[in-house]
Amino acid sequence: MKRLVSIGEAAKVLGVSITTLRRWEAKGKLVAEHTAGGHRRYDLTKLRPDLFRAGVDAARRTLAYARVSRHDQKADLERQKQVLELYCARQGWRFELISDLGSGMNYHKKGLKRLLDEVIEGHVGRLVITHKDRLLRFGAELVFAICEAKQVEVVILNQGEDTTFEDDLVNDVLEIISVFSAQLYGSCSHKNQKLLDDVKQAVEAHADCSQDRTAPNT
Repeated sequence: MKRLVSIGEAAKVLGVSITTLRRWEAKGKLVAEHTAGGHRRYDLTKLRPDLFRAGVDAARRTLAYARVSRHDQKADLERQKQVLELYCARQGWRFELISDLGSGMNYHKKGLKRLLDEVIEGHVGRLVITHKDRLLRFGAELVFAICEAKQVEVVILNQGEDTTFEDDLVNDVLEIISVFSAQLYGSCSHKNQKLLDDVKQAVEAHADCSQDRTAPNT
């Protein structure tokens, strides 16, 4: 895409009339450059920086990714989808939404595997997520490194703490315990099995206490 364009091309990219563009220039809202022959040229990197940000190739897609851990969090999954859809639409990006239902410590989720395949194959120019932990609980930095190597722009809408961090972490720990429990059921180590059962009960009790603390008073 050309960086400097005529007034007609600039108006088309911005979705306004040439008259509106001239009025904005008269009010100082934008400044035109001039060729040697005195013709106006408008810098699209200033008018529409999203088209040039991080060198995103127009032929490569924008992927938005949402995830929750459990089936009873589907409302949160829909909220994530809505936030991602609204943000991408406001930026004028053509995008595809991928979602997963599974632990943040599970590297074999269908949506995540598809996302990584698309990135590695060079089909993705931008990845958008609501929080870093929505991608993976541990290991998100590795995915970001792959994106950087493939020149994929990563957009994280909320750089703060994920409000479901503690809840998700409890579920991740319970999943790990379940895996070890399954392995120990076939062994003779009843002592180890009892230890894991005790840890699981402690984690579940902590989760219940956390919910009681955050529940509104009635």
